[in-house]
Amino acid sequence: MKSLITRTISGIAFAIIMVTGLLVNKFTFAALMLLIMVGCLMEFYSMTMRKRFKTSRAMAIISAVILFLLAFGIGAFGWSGRILGLAFIPVILVMSASLYTKDRDSFGEFANLYTGLLYIAFPLTITNFVVFQNNQFQGIIMLAFFIIVWASDVGAYCFGMALGQKYGKKLFPEISPKKSWIGAIGGFITAMGVALLMGHIGWINAPWYHCLALGAIMDVFGVYGDLFESQWKRHYAIKDSGNILPGHGGFLDRFDSALFAIPMGVIYLSCFKIFVF
Repeated sequence: MKSLITRTISGIAFAIIMVTGLLVNKFTFAALMLLIMVGCLMEFYSMTMRKRFKTSRAMAIISAVILFLLAFGIGAFGWSGRILGLAFIPVILVMSASLYTKDRDSFGEFANLYTGLLYIAFPLTITNFVVFQNNQFQGIIMLAFFIIVWASDVGAYCFGMALGQKYGKKLFPEISPKKSWIGAIGGFITAMGVALLMGHIGWINAPWYHCLALGAIMDVFGVYGDLFESQWKRHYAIKDSGNILPGHGGFLDRFDSALFAIPMGVIYLSCFKIFVF
């Protein structure tokens, strides 16, 4: 009971922070995304590199922040897209710093710095091109994206707990023993239903069939995002990526699905010119 209360309170606090950050204005959106980005990167680097190479890790995080802020400036203030190239400067410095490591046996760990940038910084930077259309902020679209991802997780959990643990096969037992095919199907149906609702109430300005496709795509890739993070945790023998949210784990535990689902959702909608970058 105590654990349930803790999870409920932290979950409500999490929801309030997310909704406030995404809806108030463009600056609260930027602050929220940067918090998530830095939190995820710190957890990822702590998991994969422990306490090693702190300076290089800090430089990689600074590079991610610069990339996000440059994309934010393009979306919010109409800056030229050419300035995105500036974000590569600190990345070059990170690469150069690897030349000075004394322990050559650990050189391969530097690859985790670049993996973190691709895995975390790039997907979260893309959110700028969702919420800004003609330099106008529309945070409700990003909230709709997150709701679809959360609905997928909730649907998978409910169906999995009700039926998946007793019936049917496991999805990826060697990576995540509790996930079942029944849970995955439940999440798939829930995500499409919620995506259809998001279109119906006007939070996503797209025809119903695009909303259904969006829900399906975000669900499938969200599952892969969840499993991808689980694979990292299993490799490094840890249960949670962090403990920022009591009862829910860390930043990566909360946003692993979104890191895969949101970019794929953006790509789908942009292909049909529903979003024009």
